[in-house]
Amino acid sequence: MMKKLPTKFADQMPLTDMLCFALYSATHAMQATYKRLLDDLGLTYSQYIVLVMLWCEDDQTVGQLGAVLQLESNTLTPLLKRMEQAGHLTRQRDSADERQVRIRLTDQGRALQPLAQHIPACVLDQSGLTAAAVTDLQQRVIDLRDQLRLP
Repeated sequence: MMKKLPTKFADQMPLTDMLCFALYSATHAMQATYKRLLDDLGLTYSQYIVLVMLWCEDDQTVGQLGAVLQLESNTLTPLLKRMEQAGHLTRQRDSADERQVRIRLTDQGRALQPLAQHIPACVLDQSGLTAAAVTDLQQRVIDLRDQLRLP
C-alpha cells in the first residue's frame, strides 16, 4: 500500500521516510566504508574509481573517463592533476588530436591494483548482502538514476 503524500507543509513526510534521505545517508555510509579501505593506499574514493577504470582499460581520454564517471572536466581535471603529481598516472596531449588529453597509468598506478583487489569483497561483506542482492540493488538504483534524468 502506498503512503499518502503530504498535501501541505504541516503534513510533511518525516525525513527518515524520504527516499532521497535514504540514498543520501547510504552514500555517506558507503563513502565511510571506502575511506577506511582506501586510507592505507593513500587514495580517495574519486581517485580509486579513476584507477579502477584505468586498470580495466588503460590509455583513455579525459572525455572517456568523464563520460563513465559522470564528471565534468572542470571537476575531473584537478583530480587527474593531483593523481599525476602523486605519480599514479600521466596526462599527455594526443599527438593525433591536440584537443584530447590521454590518461595513462604509471608503474606506480599499476602497482596499486593488486593492493586494492580485496576492496570489492570487503565492501560486499560489510554490506551484509549477497552478491545477487547487490546486483539487484545496483540495477534498481541505476534505473532510478536514469529515470530521474529524463526530461
